[in-house]
Amino acid sequence: MIEQKITIKYILTGIIIVILTWIIHEFAHWLTSESLGYDTIMRLNGTSSVSGEGPTDIHKIMISASGPIITIFQGLIAFVFLKQSHWNKPVYLFLFTAFYMRIFAGIMNFINPNDEGRISAFLEIGTFTLPILVSGILFFMVYKVSTKYKLTGKFQLWTTIIIMVASSVLILSDQFLGIRII
Repeated sequence: MIEQKITIKYILTGIIIVILTWIIHEFAHWLTSESLGYDTIMRLNGTSSVSGEGPTDIHKIMISASGPIITIFQGLIAFVFLKQSHWNKPVYLFLFTAFYMRIFAGIMNFINPNDEGRISAFLEIGTFTLPILVSGILFFMVYKVSTKYKLTGKFQLWTTIIIMVASSVLILSDQFLGIRII
């Protein structure tokens, strides 16, 4: 049986990985926007134009796609590592955080379309088509790794709670404090 203890080190690692995942995701949006010539600010949970004209429709799609693409890539790298190598709890956190981030974003499309939801709406394929597809792919990766290593329900529950709480604190911090990164 592989080591699945929930330790302070695991919790702190989870918090750090949530922050890194969000920053890398938002940085991809920021970098794409800046590369397309828009003056943009980056916060913990979002980017926005500073001044000037807003992005064209195709640029909005490119900017929206860049964050999820990098998050899917993060999940894929973790998945491949865990499938081809040995058990590594921090690497699993990178995979699980990518999955949680995209499924949470998909659910939030009920309130306000974001990333995959905006792209789906633009393509006129239904707001939830891409969010379901992306979440499904990441869920498949989490499932395959979970079955390979026989991860317990208790371990999965605690991992979910750690990622959920850290993500919620990050999102609320951004909403209430407006923490600007770039």
